[in-house]
Amino acid sequence: MKTQSYHSPKRGFTLMELMVAMAITTIIVTVLVSITSIALDTWNRSRSELRASRQGKAMIDTIARDFESMVVRRGNANEWLSAIAETRGIGRNLQSTNASRLIFFTAATDRYNGEIGVVNRDRGGDVSCVAYELQYKDPLATGATGRFETFVMSRLLVNPDETFARLLGTPDLPTAFTSFAPTVSNPENFVCENVFQFSVTFNIQVSQVNGTTTTLVNVPVTVGSNGGVNAAQRFRILGSGIDTDAAGGVTPAQLAAGRLTSMQISVTVLSDLGVDQLRTRSFSGNQQAEFLAKNSYQYSKLVQLPGM
Repeated sequence: MKTQSYHSPKRGFTLMELMVAMAITTIIVTVLVSITSIALDTWNRSRSELRASRQGKAMIDTIARDFESMVVRRGNANEWLSAIAETRGIGRNLQSTNASRLIFFTAATDRYNGEIGVVNRDRGGDVSCVAYELQYKDPLATGATGRFETFVMSRLLVNPDETFARLLGTPDLPTAFTSFAPTVSNPENFVCENVFQFSVTFNIQVSQVNGTTTTLVNVPVTVGSNGGVNAAQRFRILGSGIDTDAAGGVTPAQLAAGRLTSMQISVTVLSDLGVDQLRTRSFSGNQQAEFLAKNSYQYSKLVQLPGM
Protein backbone atom coordinates (compact mmCIF):
# COMPACT_ATOMS: atom_id res chain seq x y z
CA MET A 1 0.00 0.00 0.00
CA LYS A 2 1.44 3.30 -1.04
CA THR A 3 1.33 6.29 1.23
CA GLN A 4 1.29 9.84 -0.10
CA SER A 5 3.33 12.51 1.73
CA TYR A 6 2.45 16.17 1.70
CA HIS A 7 5.00 19.01 2.11
CA SER A 8 3.89 22.40 3.33
CA PRO A 9 5.07 25.23 1.07
CA LYS A 10 8.17 27.21 2.32
CA ARG A 11 7.23 30.58 3.77
CA GLY A 12 9.41 33.66 2.84
CA PHE A 13 9.68 37.20 4.28
CA THR A 14 6.91 39.57 3.58
CA LEU A 15 7.55 42.99 2.09
CA MET A 16 6.73 44.61 5.41
CA GLU A 17 9.25 42.43 7.26
CA LEU A 18 11.98 43.30 4.73
CA MET A 19 11.26 47.01 5.07
CA VAL A 20 11.41 46.81 8.87
CA ALA A 21 14.72 44.88 8.72
CA MET A 22 16.18 47.39 6.29
CA ALA A 23 15.09 50.29 8.49
CA ILE A 24 16.72 48.73 11.57
CA THR A 25 19.91 47.99 9.63
CA THR A 26 20.02 51.59 8.34
CA ILE A 27 19.63 52.94 11.88
CA ILE A 28 22.42 50.69 13.20
CA VAL A 29 24.78 51.62 10.34
CA THR A 30 24.03 55.33 10.82
CA VAL A 31 24.78 55.12 14.55
CA LEU A 32 28.01 53.20 13.91
CA VAL A 33 29.15 55.70 11.28
CA SER A 34 28.33 58.60 13.61
CA ILE A 35 30.21 57.03 16.53
CA THR A 36 33.18 56.23 14.28
CA SER A 37 33.25 59.80 12.94
CA ILE A 38 33.17 61.26 16.45
CA ALA A 39 35.91 58.87 17.59
CA LEU A 40 38.12 59.74 14.61
CA ASP A 41 37.59 63.46 15.14
CA THR A 42 38.48 63.13 18.84
CA TRP A 43 41.53 61.05 17.98
CA ASN A 44 42.71 63.58 15.38
CA ARG A 45 42.27 66.48 17.81
CA SER A 46 44.08 64.61 20.58
CA ARG A 47 46.88 63.73 18.17
CA SER A 48 47.15 67.37 17.02
CA GLU A 49 47.24 68.63 20.60
CA LEU A 50 49.86 66.05 21.58
CA ARG A 51 52.08 66.95 18.63
CA ALA A 52 51.63 70.67 19.29
CA SER A 53 52.52 70.06 22.94
CA ARG A 54 55.72 68.30 21.88
CA GLN A 55 56.62 71.16 19.54
CA GLY A 56 55.95 73.78 22.21
CA LYS A 57 57.86 71.85 24.87
CA ALA A 58 60.84 71.34 22.54
CA MET A 59 61.11 75.05 21.86
CA ILE A 60 60.48 76.28 25.40
CA ASP A 61 62.88 73.79 27.00
CA THR A 62 65.63 74.64 24.51
CA ILE A 63 65.34 78.40 25.07
CA ALA A 64 64.98 77.92 28.83
CA ARG A 65 68.22 75.90 29.05
CA ASP A 66 70.12 78.60 27.17
CA PHE A 67 68.72 81.39 29.37
CA GLU A 68 69.36 79.48 32.58
CA SER A 69 73.07 79.48 31.70
CA MET A 70 73.13 83.00 30.23
CA VAL A 71 76.45 84.83 30.68
CA VAL A 72 76.53 88.52 31.64
CA ARG A 73 79.49 90.49 32.96
CA ARG A 74 79.05 93.88 34.65
CA GLY A 75 81.33 96.91 34.56
CA ASN A 76 81.98 97.18 30.82
CA ALA A 77 80.48 98.67 27.64
CA ASN A 78 79.82 95.32 25.95
CA GLU A 79 76.43 94.03 24.81
CA TRP A 80 75.51 90.64 26.28
CA LEU A 81 71.94 90.17 25.07
CA SER A 82 69.96 91.62 22.18
CA ALA A 83 66.22 91.03 21.76
CA ILE A 84 64.69 92.88 18.81
CA ALA A 85 61.02 92.73 17.77
CA GLU A 86 60.60 91.41 14.24
CA THR A 87 59.07 94.08 12.02
CA ARG A 88 58.92 92.18 8.72
CA GLY A 89 55.87 90.05 8.02
CA ILE A 90 56.39 86.36 8.82
CA GLY A 91 53.87 84.18 7.03
CA ARG A 92 51.94 84.15 3.79
CA ASN A 93 48.14 84.06 4.16
CA LEU A 94 48.35 84.67 7.91
CA GLN A 95 51.26 86.53 9.47
CA SER A 96 52.74 85.90 12.89
CA THR A 97 51.46 88.28 15.56
CA ASN A 98 54.76 88.44 17.43
CA ALA A 99 58.33 87.28 17.05
CA SER A 100 61.71 88.37 18.33
CA ARG A 101 65.26 87.89 17.15
CA LEU A 102 67.34 86.79 20.11
CA ILE A 103 71.14 86.87 20.36
CA PHE A 104 72.92 86.33 23.66
CA PHE A 105 75.85 84.61 25.35
CA THR A 106 75.41 81.37 27.24
CA ALA A 107 77.39 78.45 28.67
CA ALA A 108 75.51 75.97 26.49
CA THR A 109 76.05 72.31 27.31
CA ASP A 110 75.95 71.31 23.63
CA ARG A 111 78.91 73.49 22.65
CA TYR A 112 81.54 71.76 20.52
CA ASN A 113 78.69 69.60 19.16
CA GLY A 114 78.18 68.13 22.62
CA GLU A 115 81.71 66.72 22.76
CA ILE A 116 82.78 68.56 25.90
CA GLY A 117 85.96 67.10 27.37
CA VAL A 118 86.86 65.19 24.21
CA VAL A 119 90.51 65.62 23.25
CA ASN A 120 91.07 67.66 20.07
CA ARG A 121 87.36 68.57 20.08
CA ASP A 122 86.92 70.61 23.25
CA ARG A 123 89.31 73.55 23.10
CA GLY A 124 88.50 74.75 26.61
CA GLY A 125 86.02 77.55 25.86
CA ASP A 126 82.86 77.75 27.95
CA VAL A 127 80.99 80.78 26.56
CA SER A 128 79.03 80.40 23.32
CA CYS A 129 76.77 82.76 21.41
CA VAL A 130 73.27 81.57 20.53
CA ALA A 131 70.66 83.09 18.21
CA TYR A 132 66.97 82.31 17.71
CA GLU A 133 64.86 83.32 14.72
CA LEU A 134 61.34 82.54 13.45
CA GLN A 135 60.76 82.18 9.70
CA TYR A 136 58.03 80.97 7.36
CA LYS A 137 59.70 78.35 5.18
CA ASP A 138 60.00 74.70 4.31
CA PRO A 139 62.06 73.21 7.18
CA LEU A 140 63.88 70.89 4.78
CA ALA A 141 64.55 73.45 2.04
CA THR A 142 67.75 75.47 1.95
CA GLY A 143 66.01 78.55 0.55
CA ALA A 144 63.02 80.52 1.79
CA THR A 145 60.48 78.64 -0.31
CA GLY A 146 59.35 75.03 -0.58
CA ARG A 147 56.35 72.75 -0.93
CA PHE A 148 55.67 72.41 2.80
CA GLU A 149 56.05 75.90 4.19
CA THR A 150 55.29 76.46 7.85
CA PHE A 151 56.45 78.59 10.77
CA VAL A 152 59.92 77.30 11.64
CA MET A 153 61.96 78.11 14.73
CA SER A 154 65.74 77.93 14.27
CA ARG A 155 68.65 78.06 16.72
CA LEU A 156 72.26 78.75 15.78
CA LEU A 157 74.96 77.98 18.32
CA VAL A 158 78.34 79.62 17.69
CA ASN A 159 81.07 77.59 19.36
CA PRO A 160 83.28 79.26 22.00
CA ASP A 161 86.34 79.70 19.74
CA GLU A 162 84.49 81.81 17.16
CA THR A 163 82.49 83.49 19.91
CA PHE A 164 85.68 84.64 21.63
CA ALA A 165 87.36 85.74 18.40
CA ARG A 166 84.47 87.54 16.70
CA LEU A 167 81.62 88.30 19.11
CA LEU A 168 82.74 88.77 22.72
CA GLY A 169 83.63 92.30 23.76
CA THR A 170 81.50 94.11 21.17
CA PRO A 171 79.23 97.06 22.05
CA ASP A 172 76.86 96.18 19.17
CA LEU A 173 76.09 92.46 19.16
CA PRO A 174 73.65 92.35 16.17
CA THR A 175 76.19 94.11 13.94
CA ALA A 176 78.97 91.77 14.98
CA PHE A 177 76.64 88.82 14.37
CA THR A 178 75.89 89.89 10.78
CA SER A 179 78.25 87.36 9.21
CA PHE A 180 76.53 84.50 11.07
CA ALA A 181 72.94 85.69 10.48
CA PRO A 182 72.39 84.04 7.04
CA THR A 183 73.10 80.59 8.47
CA VAL A 184 70.60 80.72 11.35
CA SER A 185 67.81 79.25 9.21
CA ASN A 186 69.88 76.40 7.75
CA PRO A 187 68.14 72.99 8.06
CA GLU A 188 70.69 71.73 10.61
CA ASN A 189 69.64 74.52 12.99
CA PHE A 190 65.98 73.45 13.01
CA VAL A 191 64.36 73.32 16.48
CA CYS A 192 60.64 72.87 15.84
CA GLU A 193 57.87 73.80 13.41
CA ASN A 194 54.33 75.23 13.50
CA VAL A 195 55.34 77.92 16.02
CA PHE A 196 53.00 80.72 14.99
CA GLN A 197 54.33 83.27 17.45
CA PHE A 198 56.62 83.50 20.42
CA SER A 199 57.31 86.28 22.87
CA VAL A 200 59.74 86.84 25.72
CA THR A 201 58.92 88.93 28.78
CA PHE A 202 61.78 90.13 30.96
CA ASN A 203 60.94 90.81 34.63
CA ILE A 204 63.06 93.65 35.98
CA GLN A 205 63.29 94.51 39.66
CA VAL A 206 63.51 98.29 39.97
CA SER A 207 64.24 100.34 43.11
CA GLN A 208 62.04 103.39 43.60
CA VAL A 209 63.13 105.87 46.25
CA ASN A 210 60.50 108.09 47.90
CA GLY A 211 62.13 110.17 50.61
CA THR A 212 63.65 107.69 53.03
CA THR A 213 61.63 104.75 51.72
CA THR A 214 62.89 102.41 49.02
CA THR A 215 60.36 100.23 47.24
CA LEU A 216 61.17 97.31 44.97
CA VAL A 217 58.90 97.21 41.93
CA ASN A 218 58.71 94.42 39.35
CA VAL A 219 58.48 95.80 35.81
CA PRO A 220 57.66 93.24 33.06
CA VAL A 221 58.91 94.19 29.59
CA THR A 222 57.62 92.18 26.62
CA VAL A 223 59.55 92.37 23.37
CA GLY A 224 57.11 92.69 20.47
CA SER A 225 53.95 94.39 19.36
CA ASN A 226 51.49 92.54 21.62
CA GLY A 227 53.12 93.30 24.95
CA GLY A 228 50.58 95.94 26.02
CA VAL A 229 51.72 98.95 28.02
CA ASN A 230 55.22 97.62 28.58
CA ALA A 231 55.83 96.54 24.99
CA ALA A 232 59.35 97.11 23.69
CA GLN A 233 60.81 97.03 20.22
CA ARG A 234 64.24 96.34 21.65
CA PHE A 235 65.69 95.01 24.89
CA ARG A 236 69.44 94.95 25.50
CA ILE A 237 71.60 93.89 28.43
CA LEU A 238 74.86 95.82 28.53
CA GLY A 239 77.75 95.64 30.91
CA SER A 240 76.56 99.00 32.19
CA GLY A 241 72.90 98.03 32.67
CA ILE A 242 69.62 97.48 30.83
CA ASP A 243 68.70 99.42 27.70
CA THR A 244 65.14 99.29 26.36
CA ASP A 245 62.57 101.58 24.76
CA ALA A 246 59.74 100.35 27.01
CA ALA A 247 58.00 102.93 29.21
CA GLY A 248 57.32 100.57 32.12
CA GLY A 249 56.02 103.33 34.41
CA VAL A 250 59.55 104.09 35.59
CA THR A 251 62.38 106.26 34.32
CA PRO A 252 65.00 104.98 31.85
CA ALA A 253 67.63 105.46 34.55
CA GLN A 254 65.69 103.26 36.96
CA LEU A 255 65.30 100.56 34.29
CA ALA A 256 68.98 100.75 33.42
CA ALA A 257 69.91 100.19 37.06
CA GLY A 258 67.33 97.44 37.53
CA ARG A 259 68.06 93.77 38.12
CA LEU A 260 66.79 91.09 35.78
CA THR A 261 65.19 88.44 38.00
CA SER A 262 63.34 86.16 35.58
CA MET A 263 61.84 85.87 32.14
CA GLN A 264 58.74 84.24 30.69
CA ILE A 265 58.64 82.46 27.34
CA SER A 266 55.24 82.23 25.64
CA VAL A 267 54.53 80.39 22.39
CA THR A 268 51.54 79.68 20.16
CA VAL A 269 51.74 76.39 18.24
CA LEU A 270 49.47 75.57 15.29
CA SER A 271 48.07 72.11 14.64
CA ASP A 272 49.04 70.29 11.45
CA LEU A 273 45.49 70.75 10.15
CA GLY A 274 45.75 74.48 10.79
CA VAL A 275 49.03 74.74 8.90
CA ASP A 276 47.49 72.87 5.94
CA GLN A 277 44.66 75.42 5.88
CA LEU A 278 47.13 78.31 5.89
CA ARG A 279 48.52 77.15 2.56
CA THR A 280 45.13 77.24 0.80
CA ARG A 281 42.96 79.96 2.34
CA SER A 282 43.03 83.62 3.26
CA PHE A 283 41.55 85.39 6.28
CA SER A 284 39.52 88.55 6.79
CA GLY A 285 37.71 90.20 9.67
CA ASN A 286 37.22 87.92 12.66
CA GLN A 287 38.29 84.82 10.74
CA GLN A 288 41.86 85.06 12.04
CA ALA A 289 40.76 85.03 15.70
CA GLU A 290 38.33 82.17 15.06
CA PHE A 291 40.97 80.18 13.20
CA LEU A 292 43.55 80.60 15.98
CA ALA A 293 41.03 79.71 18.68
CA LYS A 294 40.26 76.44 16.92
CA ASN A 295 43.69 75.43 15.60
CA SER A 296 46.29 76.73 18.05
CA TYR A 297 47.60 75.90 21.52
CA GLN A 298 49.32 78.18 24.05
CA TYR A 299 52.34 77.25 26.18
CA SER A 300 54.52 79.27 28.53
CA LYS A 301 57.34 78.83 31.02
CA LEU A 302 58.89 81.05 33.68
CA VAL A 303 62.69 80.92 33.86
CA GLN A 304 64.46 82.18 36.97
CA LEU A 305 67.65 84.14 36.34
CA PRO A 306 69.54 84.39 39.64
CA GLY A 307 72.42 86.80 39.77
CA MET A 308 71.39 88.84 36.74
